[in-house]
Amino acid sequence: MNLKVISRNIGYALLVSALFMLISAGVAFFNGHDSALAALSISFVITFIVGIFPFIFVRKTSEITLKEGYIIITLSWLLSFVFGMLPYALWGGPFTLTNAWFESVSGFTTTGSTILENVEALPKSLLFWRSSTHFIGGLGVVVFLLLIIPGSNQMKIRLANIELSSLSKGGYSARSGKTAYIFAYVYLGIFFLAAVSYALAGMPLFDAVCNAMSVCASGGFSTRNASILAFDSRLIELLTMVFMVLTSLHFGLLFLAVVNRSFKPLKNPVLRFYLCFLLVMTLAVGISLKFSGNVDGWGPAFWQSAFQTISVVSTTGFAIADNADWAMLPNLLLLVGGVMCGCAGSTTGGVKADRVLVLFKAVSCRVGRVLHPNMVNEIKLGSRVLKNEDVTPLLLYICLYLLILIISVILSLLFGVNDHSAFAASLCSLSNVGPATGELGFMGHFNSVPVAGKILYTADMFFGRIEIYPVLAVIAMVFDRRRR
Repeated sequence: MNLKVISRNIGYALLVSALFMLISAGVAFFNGHDSALAALSISFVITFIVGIFPFIFVRKTSEITLKEGYIIITLSWLLSFVFGMLPYALWGGPFTLTNAWFESVSGFTTTGSTILENVEALPKSLLFWRSSTHFIGGLGVVVFLLLIIPGSNQMKIRLANIELSSLSKGGYSARSGKTAYIFAYVYLGIFFLAAVSYALAGMPLFDAVCNAMSVCASGGFSTRNASILAFDSRLIELLTMVFMVLTSLHFGLLFLAVVNRSFKPLKNPVLRFYLCFLLVMTLAVGISLKFSGNVDGWGPAFWQSAFQTISVVSTTGFAIADNADWAMLPNLLLLVGGVMCGCAGSTTGGVKADRVLVLFKAVSCRVGRVLHPNMVNEIKLGSRVLKNEDVTPLLLYICLYLLILIISVILSLLFGVNDHSAFAASLCSLSNVGPATGELGFMGHFNSVPVAGKILYTADMFFGRIEIYPVLAVIAMVFDRRRR
């Protein structure tokens, strides 16, 4: 294990956080030296010193093994969480160490859950830092690292292959070394388009930038207590729905569609399945809202349904309604959407539409073989025939997801989380959806959750963001070394 190459690459990741802390401190400075200036400045100095330290004392090397790659990814995320909590902890207020950790992890993993009862009480600079953690986490700590590393192409390819899910790579018509750049181009394009659109629609510039950083990352941090509802604009709500859908689609397909000026790349079986799922869920939630008496009129019912369904399935977590007042059925339907979520190659969490579609096809194939044993029945995604070695890891991931969810629900109940909230909070944390139901819903907060519950949910967020396997790989390496 080469600790030198590990420390240098983790240093790059910390310098990214330090850069955004410096920008946030600049916001504080130009905002009349607001109350978070000292906290952000001190956090920047500490993070920068720790991040730059390996470059002073460690000689440059471009060699990296598979095991080192997994450790770099896992530690880059964990240390980003640790140093990301510094501005909150140093500022104080509602941010105890546990709350600062929760807010940091929720931000970097783009989950969007919060412990804040009054978001608008924070100074603008700290609000900007909250949105910045979404922006960094949405693009990915390691993707940021890949963009700035001056190392060899081979090292970048190896890290990209570990960080980016194998599910997502099929949609990129490019070499592995270029995949991170394509992802970044689309991500930044959506951010700039969202910021400009929000500003033109009447949203104040500061709010436009912060909410654009959140929506492009499929995060839920807003600058207002009432989230998107606070702006009281149908146009802003419509724009938000459009951008939430875009960020939940495969970025490689979006890139090809723009570059080739053709909708042909979007004629993808997973994409069609996902959009049909969104439509069916919107209709189901809208009908349930109308008949449950939560909303007056079909128009408002389907408008709220469309926004909140897209918000949950895209794992963004923005809101124009308080689901704490909703009946059980529409909330249950949204939780179903929170399991699958968006497409691979996007900024969303969850199991992913790709795996769910493969699961359905695998079940259909198996039933066909039971009925017709001699029939050749293959699992296809478009023109691609999936082999057993392609299908098995996808189905195993779903099993792992469900196993972690069950364990999280049991621990939630043991830690004293409300019976009605334990399942929803665990699922929404593991899928990086954010807001759950009841007091933890779209307009609620997690401040009332016991300390042990908050730590548990941050673990769920972490597992969901890096898709379980890298963490399990590092844990396996640790125990393997102990056996030796």
